Amino acid sequence: MTRANRCFVPGYVWHLTHRCHQKDFLLKFRRDRCVWIRWLFEARKRYKLCVLDYQVTSNHIHLLVRDRGEGEIARSMQLVEGRTGQAYNCRKNRRGAFWEDRYHATAVESGEHLARCMAYIDLNMVRAGMVAHPRRWPDSGYHEIQSPPCRYAIVNRQALAETLGLQRVSDLAAFHSQLIDTALRESQGRRVAHWTEALAVGGCEFVDRISYQVKKSRAVGVPATRVGVSLVRDPAVAYLLSGRAGGSEKLGFLAAQI
Repeated sequence: MTRANRCFVPGYVWHLTHRCHQKDFLLKFRRDRCVWIRWLFEARKRYKLCVLDYQVTSNHIHLLVRDRGEGEIARSMQLVEGRTGQAYNCRKNRRGAFWEDRYHATAVESGEHLARCMAYIDLNMVRAGMVAHPRRWPDSGYHEIQSPPCRYAIVNRQALAETLGLQRVSDLAAFHSQLIDTALRESQGRRVAHWTEALAVGGCEFVDRISYQVKKSRAVGVPATRVGVSLVRDPAVAYLLSGRAGGSEKLGFLAAQI
């Protein structure tokens, strides 16, 4: 069964990623991707999971959620991924693991950083060369953000608008469309490691806060200071905290060296 390799801090947005076992294309058929989406809807109902965006590819998933501090993320991942794997193995008369041992969780700061993360998620299959535009890939939250369904909605558009800093939910579709168009024009088709390998992505204050709260939760040790670099060590993983100039603010991220 899946288990988180990061400690969730209540109230923050988390980008979850998980690969199929040995990176196999176990989700290459749409019927299997739809099973994952169906159970994601059930997790939203059962555990009140706050989903902001998602995408199911042929061999991994992306899920953007906001934590309420009630353990809903871990329970939802256990439900969705457990049931998806069971359904696939039953249909294929297959045994063995469906997912890699652990899914990864990256904390994302609200506002501009969240917008960039959404674009990264939505352009996943564009980067893979499968489609020219996110609208061409049906198994994602892109379509719900652009045109909310009357029934069986998964994406919480109200929460998404709030975390993006929008005044009205009615502004969400236009903002999202412009975001994607800009990302496509700027050729953001390359993989950016920190969205899937970091512990936290955002401004330096945000990253410091996440680092402190995770240390409190997991007692990962005392940070050692170098020139411009703070190093926080985990029994198994080292995290590098760095910042660089980016417009009027600094971008900081806690990158997992794995």
